[in-house]
Amino acid sequence: MTTSALPVLIARPGTRAQALVDIIERQGFSVQHLNVMTLEPLEPTAKMRGVLYDLDMYAHVICTSPFAAQCLADSIETYWPQLPIGVAFYATGISTAEVLGGRLGVRVHCPAPGSGSASEALLSLGRLREVDAAQVLIVSGEGGRDLLRTTLESRGATVTTLPLYRRRLHAPDDEGLMQLQHGGFAALIVTSAEQLDHLAQWCGAPAKRRVLIVSSQRLATLAQTYGFSRISIAGDATPATLGATVASACSKAASASP
Repeated sequence: MTTSALPVLIARPGTRAQALVDIIERQGFSVQHLNVMTLEPLEPTAKMRGVLYDLDMYAHVICTSPFAAQCLADSIETYWPQLPIGVAFYATGISTAEVLGGRLGVRVHCPAPGSGSASEALLSLGRLREVDAAQVLIVSGEGGRDLLRTTLESRGATVTTLPLYRRRLHAPDDEGLMQLQHGGFAALIVTSAEQLDHLAQWCGAPAKRRVLIVSSQRLATLAQTYGFSRISIAGDATPATLGATVASACSKAASASP
């Protein structure tokens, strides 16, 4: 087991961060949460309620994050005494599928672990290749990528987006700021472009020479534009995969150090 006197920094928001903390600590590292992002459910508007009441008109319902799945499950329990029939549920990753399937008791289609960038992998599923004239609902947070909507529309689907939460970004506290400026950490884990864009503004040159763990090639390419030089790509954003990647990448970095 590899140990390090320096902590692993994580930016993952919400209650799901604890599973990641537990796995990294079992690898022999201490963990520090930067607390730079929080997730807030949106107050339902009349338009949002209308979409939720019409859930049974959608052939395909896609959740793009575990928190989106949690918010959707809460809404279904509020607006539907029984689960609508004939709806196929999808998730961009296994963690999202576990939340949705666990809450609703339904089968959830999602890419296999290690498939790479979540949206691209989901779009490669056979069920979403033939969607001409289908009604598709994408449940997400405010903002984010538009790839799912534009690709499905190009395939002939009618797509509705339903943002159920917002992300709030915060500056690091004094300790986190010092660590980001001076590279006082063993590794930094980033699982979204929004996190990376936000954190990069505080990362000094020493930090950009530390191990950066990202969850897709797309994020690795973005990290290169910010000047990060020790980038390791995890196969997906699950805690198990991220934790294993931390151990491997930090071990390699330690071996390469003079």
